[in-house]
Amino acid sequence: MLDHAGLLKACAGGDRTALKNLYDAEAGRMIAVAQRIVRRRELAEEVVQDAFVQIWRKADSFSAEKGSARGWMYTIVRNRALNLIRDGAREDLIDAETLDRARDESADIGDAFERLSANSALRRCLEALDVEKRQSLLLSYVSGYSHGEIAALLRVPVGTAKSWVRRGLLALRDCMA
Repeated sequence: MLDHAGLLKACAGGDRTALKNLYDAEAGRMIAVAQRIVRRRELAEEVVQDAFVQIWRKADSFSAEKGSARGWMYTIVRNRALNLIRDGAREDLIDAETLDRARDESADIGDAFERLSANSALRRCLEALDVEKRQSLLLSYVSGYSHGEIAALLRVPVGTAKSWVRRGLLALRDCMA
């Protein structure tokens, strides 16, 4: 029987072999647990990788008085998987044809912007934004795309697309006030 608590203590001391032993013993089952939550194998593998990074970094916070070492590790995997779903960090993939059609439709957002009156406050404020933020806002609010779809259209990470929309909205709100 593997001494999970002892291996976590060794990890806290910087023993990489202990982490490897934990990984070899538990990664397969952890991937299965994560996959039941996130529903995709590649995401489950990513969750487990992130979980092992956290296990390595937080091994010193494990307390045997509060529960089993194995249970502590699986809690990290479960929480990572649930956070991935909650954060919406991963959107369902769309096929290439739909993406190409969306790219064609994204040209329409430029038309929507151009149709604004030259002396409107909204146009003035949109013009003051960085191109990426303006384009992200228009894709979101004119075309109704999700953050994941915007990220795919603009070929950027989802977090970047979310940030552009959020920062663009804040700047637009300040400008319009």
